[in-house]
Amino acid sequence: MFPSLLPTYNRADVAFVRGEGPYIFAEDGSRYLDFGAGVAVNALGHAHPKLVAALTEQAQRLWHTSNYYRVAGQETLSKRLVESTFADTVFFGNSGAEAIECAIKMARRYHYVNGEAERFHIVTFEGAFHGRTMAAIAAGGQAKYLEGFGPKVEGFDQVPMNDLAALEAAITPQTAALLIEPIQGEGGIRVADREFLRALRRLCDERGILLIFDEIQSGVGRTGKFFAHEWVGVTPDIMAVAKGIGGGFPMGACLATAEAAKGMTAGTHGSTFGGNPLGMAVGNAVLDVVLAPGFLEHVEKIANYFRQQLAGLIAEHPGVFEELRGAGLMLGLKLKVPVADFVAKLRAHGMLAIPAGDNVMRLLPPLIIEEEHVREAMRLLSETGAEFDSAKSDDTKTGVAA
Repeated sequence: MFPSLLPTYNRADVAFVRGEGPYIFAEDGSRYLDFGAGVAVNALGHAHPKLVAALTEQAQRLWHTSNYYRVAGQETLSKRLVESTFADTVFFGNSGAEAIECAIKMARRYHYVNGEAERFHIVTFEGAFHGRTMAAIAAGGQAKYLEGFGPKVEGFDQVPMNDLAALEAAITPQTAALLIEPIQGEGGIRVADREFLRALRRLCDERGILLIFDEIQSGVGRTGKFFAHEWVGVTPDIMAVAKGIGGGFPMGACLATAEAAKGMTAGTHGSTFGGNPLGMAVGNAVLDVVLAPGFLEHVEKIANYFRQQLAGLIAEHPGVFEELRGAGLMLGLKLKVPVADFVAKLRAHGMLAIPAGDNVMRLLPPLIIEEEHVREAMRLLSETGAEFDSAKSDDTKTGVAA
């Protein structure tokens, strides 16, 4: 019999029933240290009291009205995002994929209203992941996501990341925008070179191209700045945001300058649920926490401590761990053993992490963790690494190739 739940996920056989801070609890009462955070979504951990209060209060008042009317929470949250970023305007949706779709449409529409409708191509970068819609998988360009869904949506050209010569060769009179993750998440925590990001900005300015940043995973404090591009001193024209901005509530946003957004007039884009009162209440509460004095400094401090400990872990288990990647609390360990196997064994030890491309394990803990949580994580990672060391030793003794 075909399952009632569409089988598009290879799910682990565990169901969670509640969470508290960096911990999550399964049906049988087992407690796990959650360093996956719902793939960087639960930025403030589980059941953060400020978010719970904001959602509960709003739920008792009003859930949905639609965008035919003003939504006060949208007005408040958009102003706060504008005041805290490069942007002049914000569109609210429900997910990262929706934020990317808005960014793509905005870039194409910009050139259309400028009388250059032929400029609709967007250059993206190998290893990227921008979501699961038809346009988003075309933008990512990965064969495993495109297979079986018919012709690839036209207008996306991929080049290697950090390869300026390849990028310049790919830009044509049809190019509308460049779309990049400052840190690739699904691609294996691969960081774009600072000089490469600066070169993108320069090329865009010289050739009338829009620069789009996908900060769906790297944004909202994840790297110790509100957004990762702030470390480089480069600002985009358009930016897609989601995950952490809702703290676990489905929410996405597309931020843009007034110039980049000038083609997005009434009727050009919309969303039934985007910017609903519930999401806006939670989003405003997230910003209350993340933008509070000292919060981002705490993220940077704890991230530096975590990185130091992880460097020691690699030295302790050189046959298991290869290198550390990432920035802030968006970290990845490239493994010498299969990442799926390691993540499964780590879960058996009571800790959650997320696999990524290039045989990398992502460590994306809640931003509210303390040093004690890092020490607990290190113990569990080391115990799991020791299991693989032991297995390799046994294989060597029995003459089995590791």
